[in-house]
Amino acid sequence: MSSERNVSGWVVTFAATGINLILGLLYSWSVIKASLVNDWGWTNTQASLPYTVCVAMLAFMTIFGGRLQDKYGPRVIALIGGILFGSGILASAFAQTPFTMLLTFGIISGVGMGFAYASATPAAMKWFEARKKGLIAGIVVAGIGLSSVYMSPLTNYLLKIYSTQTTFLILGIIAIVALVSFSLIIRNPPTGYVPAPKPGRTAVAHADDYAWTEMIKKRPFYLLWLTYLLSATAGLMLIGHIVSIVKVQTGSTNGFLMVMFFAAFNTAGRIAGGFLSDKMGRTSALLLVFLIQAVNMFLFSFLTSVPLMAIGISVAGLAYGALFALFPATTADYFGIKNLGVNYGIVFTSWGIAGIIGPILAGRVADLTGTYNTSYVVAGVMLVGAAILVKWIRMPHKA
Repeated sequence: MSSERNVSGWVVTFAATGINLILGLLYSWSVIKASLVNDWGWTNTQASLPYTVCVAMLAFMTIFGGRLQDKYGPRVIALIGGILFGSGILASAFAQTPFTMLLTFGIISGVGMGFAYASATPAAMKWFEARKKGLIAGIVVAGIGLSSVYMSPLTNYLLKIYSTQTTFLILGIIAIVALVSFSLIIRNPPTGYVPAPKPGRTAVAHADDYAWTEMIKKRPFYLLWLTYLLSATAGLMLIGHIVSIVKVQTGSTNGFLMVMFFAAFNTAGRIAGGFLSDKMGRTSALLLVFLIQAVNMFLFSFLTSVPLMAIGISVAGLAYGALFALFPATTADYFGIKNLGVNYGIVFTSWGIAGIIGPILAGRVADLTGTYNTSYVVAGVMLVGAAILVKWIRMPHKA
């Protein structure tokens, strides 16, 4: 492999990470939501719906974005996605009703996010040998985890000095300019390109390439999909209720600090999970992550002080973040790199469903019992189920 191509691979990787750094604007919605409620007089439900729709669109449009980027290349699809994402935010400045905001931020930005997200990871992974798939996936998806560290304070600052409308305008312009710039950089490697291993190592070939129509006929696909659903529920449950959980179990009103803890360890988990899986194997890494998170969930009701809660939140963030590197790398291991965009997009729909189950489960339990204890047990059992299922996953083979 020439040094030029090696440099090109890392340039594409960091451009893909930059795309995710901007897409993480989604996670500043809690700050925007408060402004819509306080300044525009919307109800909490009205102000929450655009975010919910955007998350759903992200989960399911990743399939179509992945299919299109497999066919037309990542640059044009990421470019379209970036323009749509930023335009939806920009148009939200002129949304006067909850329904209009549902269309602008929820649907337009959600479609754009699905397209751009689907283009980032596969493009970067194609530049590197099979041994580095986990690490590269981890670096790229770390962008979204890291973005929540800076995007919420930035949005909060803008809302303090400008109106909500102006904040939408500024964020939309930032998103369009940055995403268009990063999108113009990413590209697939040339036809016939084969990444070379490090000196002294033998090359490891990528798995057989499966079309999505072939993948969905294979048992490992269903096991991967189900384990993603079972394992992601715990993290998504915590994301939606961290501030309330801290208040209920410790009495502290500084739950926002735990949000920052979760974000930081979520980011670290994405890189560490990918690196670890390259060293010990995907299924072994998945099993380890599931079991650690299961134990953490079973112990979560005993975290009744701020220091203990910080430890539990940190572990949860690490384990949850690792999933975002492990599952795309495992999908590539089993079903090849050529159609990774659409194949991982289909696997990723399980995350979208977990995003509905987790927060609703925790909220319902809290409404009925006043605590989250039962939801921790349910999440722990789901993770044990995922750990059992992962032992049944086997590499598929074409006839």
